[in-house]
Amino acid sequence: MTLEFPNQSRSFEATKNRVRFWGYDSAIEITFFMGKEALMKICPEANSTEIALLDAFDYTVERIHQIARKIYERSRDHSYVYVLAANDF
Repeated sequence: MTLEFPNQSRSFEATKNRVRFWGYDSAIEITFFMGKEALMKICPEANSTEIALLDAFDYTVERIHQIARKIYERSRDHSYVYVLAANDF
């Protein structure tokens, strides 16, 4: 199966300054996190406020999903939680 992103919802986790989103491999839900540093790397004009980071996520969501798929497919253990870091972009 391939990783799909039918659910466009995302949320901001203020305590860790990151965005959470979900992908699905068949019926299995996979959680992804993307930190402020990674978001600001792919969208340098964004500032570090919650609204700006969510906007940056929305603006670059297709690229984020592509990277998430690559990381998931490379993983041998197919974990249920992944963190996308700045060096992934």
